[in-house]
Amino acid sequence: MSKVTWKPGTMVYPVPAVMVSCGDSKDTHNIITIAWTGTICTNPPMTYISVRKERHSYSIIKNSGSFVINLTTKDLAFATDFAGVKSGRDVNKFEHLNLTPIQAKEVSAPMIKESPVNIECKVTEIKELGSHDMFLAEVVAVHVDEEYIDNNGKFHLDATNPIAYAHGTYYTLHEALGTFGYSVMKKKTKKKRKQQEK
Repeated sequence: MSKVTWKPGTMVYPVPAVMVSCGDSKDTHNIITIAWTGTICTNPPMTYISVRKERHSYSIIKNSGSFVINLTTKDLAFATDFAGVKSGRDVNKFEHLNLTPIQAKEVSAPMIKESPVNIECKVTEIKELGSHDMFLAEVVAVHVDEEYIDNNGKFHLDATNPIAYAHGTYYTLHEALGTFGYSVMKKKTKKKRKQQEK
């Protein structure tokens, strides 16, 4: 199979499409959709978001020093797109999208009630990169909807119908292909897991 060479660009896909809520007062509350985000450290738990300086949320996050990453779902796909293409300078996104801001526990930024997972983040460093600046942040609290937790205390993210973003298009996630370590799992363990899933 031959290869075609393109100029350097952003081709690591799919990526999360998350709604980041920010603001330390009702007057500054806003939502921005971010695809450049991810986990960068386990201990302490850390994440990042990359934001263009000209975006309305940039100064809000920089001044407040916090934000909340709200995971998105199939039901939130429209809101996710809208929050990414409309500016908070022109529209109150919480009101327009009928989303509910709720008080976070550790940061001033609001959480989005309709999101199944809310990740509270405190900015620790801002790295100037070029088109985007990276906000490095410590995760200070995580909230999940009880309806997706089973009787054994396991959280089922798949039941929320999460979405991903790839080169301009939003996608739902389909069948699971395996769990971490399944390529080296012993036959006895595989059999036991299959029985547990029934």
